[in-house]
Amino acid sequence: MPPVILKDSLERLYRKYNRREFVHPDPLEFLYHYEGLCDREIVAFVASSLAYGRVAYILKSVSFVLERMKPTPSEFLKRTSLETIHQTFSGFRHRFTNDQKLCAMLFGVKKVIERHGSLKACFSAGLNDGDDTILPALSVFTRELTDCADDNLEHSVPSPTKGSACKRLNLFLRWMVRSDEVDPGGWENVPASMLIVPVDTHMHKICHLLGLTARKHADMITATEITKAFRNIAPADPVRYDFSLTRLGIRKDADLSAFLKQFSGF
Repeated sequence: MPPVILKDSLERLYRKYNRREFVHPDPLEFLYHYEGLCDREIVAFVASSLAYGRVAYILKSVSFVLERMKPTPSEFLKRTSLETIHQTFSGFRHRFTNDQKLCAMLFGVKKVIERHGSLKACFSAGLNDGDDTILPALSVFTRELTDCADDNLEHSVPSPTKGSACKRLNLFLRWMVRSDEVDPGGWENVPASMLIVPVDTHMHKICHLLGLTARKHADMITATEITKAFRNIAPADPVRYDFSLTRLGIRKDADLSAFLKQFSGF
């Protein structure tokens, strides 16, 4: 398929769906309630870490966590001990994430912020001028979080070095790095050109049907292959079409079959 044809179609899809009115239901919507960057990055990390399973369940779980981190997530983590974190979230469960795993992750975030000042500062410490993507920095970031948590965070905070597509971490980075009507941004020092497409089963299926990958498994190799294909279309912003593409098949007014039909002659 000629890249110009695909780009024109993706741009039309972007203009139609990349608007806040189409965000709900999506855990991204929680970020809009927080103006402070430190609060927003904590909310983004929590929301993205729980962004798996049925969307209604995701929204319920994220809301449960944030309600108990009042007045703000940053204040909660600043003044709360590990023991109190465990007391606050005792009995929590979101599919594979139980209260022990959630508390370990939150404690890791707390200690990272104490050590670096913010999640942004921690991530930025791993950035190098010669890196083509965020993967080296993400590896440093996940290692630091795991060390600070003093626990195994492999499910919540997987390392890209182990082959995982790291869909939720890449989703977190999309939210924090990109800035448009949907993604609120805030990490201006991280180039959007370095982002990796958040690839789950749904996104993998769409990209496979578009001919952007022939790989059968949604792992990190597949994610980088898909990202490379999008970088050929939008070099400065390869994750630009992620939100609008993932509306296909999710929203009743976004028909994946109809979108794909326009490419049937190529």
